[in-house]
Amino acid sequence: FVNSSYFGFSQEFSNVKQAITLVGVRTIKNFALWSAVFSLLPSPKCGPFDLQTLRQDSLRRGLFARLIGKLMGLKDTEDIFTAALLQDLAIPLLAKQQPTEYRQLLEETLRNRTALSVLEQRRFGWTHAEVGAWLLRQWHVPQGIADLVKGHTELDRWLGSPETERGQVAVAMSALLPTGVEGGWYERSRLDGAYDRIKGARWPGLEEVLLEVDEDFANFAPVLKIAHPVKSLALTYQEALASVG
Repeated sequence: FVNSSYFGFSQEFSNVKQAITLVGVRTIKNFALWSAVFSLLPSPKCGPFDLQTLRQDSLRRGLFARLIGKLMGLKDTEDIFTAALLQDLAIPLLAKQQPTEYRQLLEETLRNRTALSVLEQRRFGWTHAEVGAWLLRQWHVPQGIADLVKGHTELDRWLGSPETERGQVAVAMSALLPTGVEGGWYERSRLDGAYDRIKGARWPGLEEVLLEVDEDFANFAPVLKIAHPVKSLALTYQEALASVG
């Protein structure tokens, strides 16, 4: 894991203690947490839902949130990274428990380009974000991570005070990335708007950020045994821009 090209070390490490010292205990613990959680999640047959695609989406969101957090000047982005990885952990559990309802919701999300959380709120009065946060608290995951998961569907709220809610902004922005089953990117313009609102004078363009996330994903995916998505984020972004241009 530590020998992944993502970390950029010029030599390979066979000594676990040395590797942990260089990468950090929290980074390794957070990846272990994510892997453990996903190993326990069900893979229900529920309309367009696919657990392996969710793993791809989750890794891209984690990498994106971490990069946005760094651009915003946060020195510690580990909780942001972990929360973005885990933000949708409740979806497969809910889809297994309520397959008929979630098949309808997931299909409507794709058909009408409406966020799943909006549809959940209308039907149930709660969202997968709230359920995910509750589960993490039951599992004694740090409160800060649970709070970030709970808030990942509330981007507009956090954009009202981006300087004090940088972690929430980063995780909520990552939720606007396309899913592997989407066949497009219906939240692209919203992500563009959020990025323009928070970016600093020396920040790269959003497409450049997405290219970096794609590169990081390519480095991590083999280590984590995750297949590559059909389309990269950068290509999906270019196609989404072209479709409205």
